[in-house]
Amino acid sequence: MTRQIHTLHIAQLKNNCPTCFGADGLKFTFKQEEKESSFFVKPSTQLEESLYCQNCDTTIYPVNWDIDIERVYEYNKKIAETKRRSLKVKPLFYIMIFGGAVLLAAGIYYLATSLIL
Repeated sequence: MTRQIHTLHIAQLKNNCPTCFGADGLKFTFKQEEKESSFFVKPSTQLEESLYCQNCDTTIYPVNWDIDIERVYEYNKKIAETKRRSLKVKPLFYIMIFGGAVLLAAGIYYLATSLIL
């Protein structure tokens, strides 16, 4: 099973950094993990979000956010469209189901004909 992380939305902020007080280096990144096997593809239900300052090269954690950053975060979280949270099956899954149904039908047919004779 492979795991991939897809970037859903990146937003440049004009807010001041709580660490270096720079006004143009903050960047929100929203990511979503996706699990893929030979039978299905399933996106995770949780978003990974991070706030990074390019001026001071640090990650800003939610504890240090001020009210303005939280408002911008809520707005950008609504904009970040997540992939469907449903299970997407691949053609191999359908082949296995169809093959199992054929084997089951053949077994029932064999038992029915052997009981008659």
